[in-house]
Amino acid sequence: MSTKKNYALPIVMMFALFFMVAFVTNIQTPFAIVVKGQFGLSNFQSLLGNMATFIAYLVMGLPAGILLGKIGYKKTALIAVAVGFIGVSITLGSGYLSSFAVYITGAFISGFSMTLLNTVVNPMLNTLGGGGKKGNQLLTFGGALNSTGGTIAPIFAGILVGQIANPQISDVSPALFVAMAIFAVTFLVLYFVDIPEPNETNEETDIKADIFSALSFTHFKFGLVAIFLYVGIEVGIQSTAFLYMAGKVEEGGLGMDTGVVGSVIGTYWILMLLGRILGGFIAGKFTSRIMLSTVSLLGLVLILLAIIVPVENTVMFPAIDSTLSIQFQEIPTKMMFIVLSGLATSVMWPNIFNLATEGMGRYTAIASGLFMTMVVGGGILPAVLGALADGVGYIGSYWLVIASLAYLVFFALVGSKVKKA
Repeated sequence: MSTKKNYALPIVMMFALFFMVAFVTNIQTPFAIVVKGQFGLSNFQSLLGNMATFIAYLVMGLPAGILLGKIGYKKTALIAVAVGFIGVSITLGSGYLSSFAVYITGAFISGFSMTLLNTVVNPMLNTLGGGGKKGNQLLTFGGALNSTGGTIAPIFAGILVGQIANPQISDVSPALFVAMAIFAVTFLVLYFVDIPEPNETNEETDIKADIFSALSFTHFKFGLVAIFLYVGIEVGIQSTAFLYMAGKVEEGGLGMDTGVVGSVIGTYWILMLLGRILGGFIAGKFTSRIMLSTVSLLGLVLILLAIIVPVENTVMFPAIDSTLSIQFQEIPTKMMFIVLSGLATSVMWPNIFNLATEGMGRYTAIASGLFMTMVVGGGILPAVLGALADGVGYIGSYWLVIASLAYLVFFALVGSKVKKA
């Protein structure tokens, strides 16, 4: 009589990794204001760490999928966790060495880890749940923890920095120690626990031929641009907002308490979490085309309002200040509109993916790998926004977000129509 294995502990570790993917990625948002002051950088330069993290997706997207197929879930996960620990350690060391180059190196290595983790945690958690409804349920919880990590990162770092005039990386080292500790514990647990592996196959595939075939679908190519812009929008909206609110007044910023700023940006991620939960309930009632076009138009309207509403117009907003007190803080109304755009960005990824891969059949798998490489937009677009902020101001840079959202509307209504060249 066979005994069903209990995978409760590795499931908890996978949940921790879901949390860490977002936490380590989104810690780059508050770090931008820190490295900007410590190394005397421009807005563009301060976002190069974020860019380095996401460039790793471009480099490792397809190789990560190939590695997973060759060595399995457990070994891939162990490598990812070890690389993540090293990357965060280097980031920590860059503060004590006072080296921006070392900081960029740490961000890039952390990006390698995030790419590997993104590739392995979803199928691995589904397998640990035995697939089917249980697997989907675990993935839903994992997604919620991912959003939680994205919410906590800017709040935690913002509180650590508080009202420090010239914050240093060492001031936010507790956040990095937390990340390192989770990576270390997860590695040890995964090393000593048996993990079910995917069914092996001896089928040989021509990867180059599959990539060429996938790119022969016109709507898929439009979809690659859409996912590139979407990830850039999601990250760029809040990273630019953080720099704007926490930036020095003499440099065009608002000079707000960094703890309050972190809390405001955290609300953006909370709204994304709520949007994903709501989206899960209504996704079965509306087509991906309707959902994507609707939320893209909503985001466009909210960002347009953020641009045109005068900065003098303010609203009371609940936030946590550097003393850990939850109080209503006065913030520009335009920033409230930017935060609310989190509701719009929350459900874009699955709908873009569904529309872009419709009718692709056996090429859907390779298309998923190509999609992962386009996550690099989360590094490139925010850096471009930073460069624009240096030239035309923080709010003026959001016209690029408007143009990107307009493209998503085009993709939803026109570019997503299934067509093979």
